Amino acid sequence: MPIVFRAAFSALFASAGLLGPATAGEISDAGKLLAQRLDSFEVEKHWPAGVHINWETGIPTGVPEKTEGKHTHCSAFVASAAKQFGIYILRPPEHGQKLLANAQNEWLATEGLAQGWQRLKGAIDAQSAANLGQLVVASYHNHHDDKPGHIAIVRPSDKSADAIAAEGPDLIQAGEHNYNEVSTKKGFAGHPAAWRDNEIEYYAHNLDSSALQGR
Repeated sequence: MPIVFRAAFSALFASAGLLGPATAGEISDAGKLLAQRLDSFEVEKHWPAGVHINWETGIPTGVPEKTEGKHTHCSAFVASAAKQFGIYILRPPEHGQKLLANAQNEWLATEGLAQGWQRLKGAIDAQSAANLGQLVVASYHNHHDDKPGHIAIVRPSDKSADAIAAEGPDLIQAGEHNYNEVSTKKGFAGHPAAWRDNEIEYYAHNLDSSALQGR
């Protein structure tokens, strides 16, 4: 994470009394609040694969799916979580749920930069940013535009730098399987090139104290 960005973010939360020192292996007070908020979404109970869901709540609508595919909801979950934090990421109705993860990847690299998202250098920076209490997403664009990509949220974790190098940051995600906590390597296993070829991109957005506390 760039030094100026880290310093500005640290000053923001220090003034709110939420931020202690943090590295990739340490979770700040703001990071602990972030973890609690992420847990409260209960992703393993909502956004189930294979059925049509309300993207904001993750609750099945009862509308039958008429198209082929696994109908997973990684991008809907990320969009919902971001909205609950008061952060915008490309979402319905600006883009439908179909192939939304690919579209979010493109949006983050372009319009997202003007809306407070910042591209991070890699996995260590991503885990560090989450541990500081930032909303961090791990994003992958499928090589084929007509096939789904994947996106997930990096959750705070005290895992070591060696563990991050071996399996990536910890994530919370919806997908073919929904996980409240899973390594990046396992979470992106449905897209082998993503982890194998180091094609996962990480973006972070500041969260203020009211967002972290659910106000």
